[in-house]
Amino acid sequence: MAVRNVDVLIESTRGFEKDIVRLSEDEKVTVIQKINDCASLFPTQKADVYLKLRRLPLASDLNGYESSLYILQVSQKLSVIFAVDEDPIFGQVILTLFRAVKHDDIDKVYKDVADSLYQELLHGNRETAQIL
Repeated sequence: MAVRNVDVLIESTRGFEKDIVRLSEDEKVTVIQKINDCASLFPTQKADVYLKLRRLPLASDLNGYESSLYILQVSQKLSVIFAVDEDPIFGQVILTLFRAVKHDDIDKVYKDVADSLYQELLHGNRETAQIL
């Protein structure tokens, strides 16, 4: 069976960049290492990657769409919120890093990211959402 090469692209947002700057050097290293570990497993062990991730329930329905937003626990204190977008046509996976936050803030920040990411789906009318 031929295994197709999958490129993993990692993109970061301004929110993630601001969070990283506030971390200690050790925390930065841990966050980057965990993200790279996750990304390196995607091409060959995708199912294992998803087992390490978790998703929080969203307060609103996404009009039949499934959220691509996940949480990766990087330490006892820190988690990263990011989206996973698989593009089989171009053979790539895009990880978009949104935030690196303390566990105490994870529920609120996850909700804020989901609200901004899915604003059209959550708050727009159903016809507009289906066009996206």
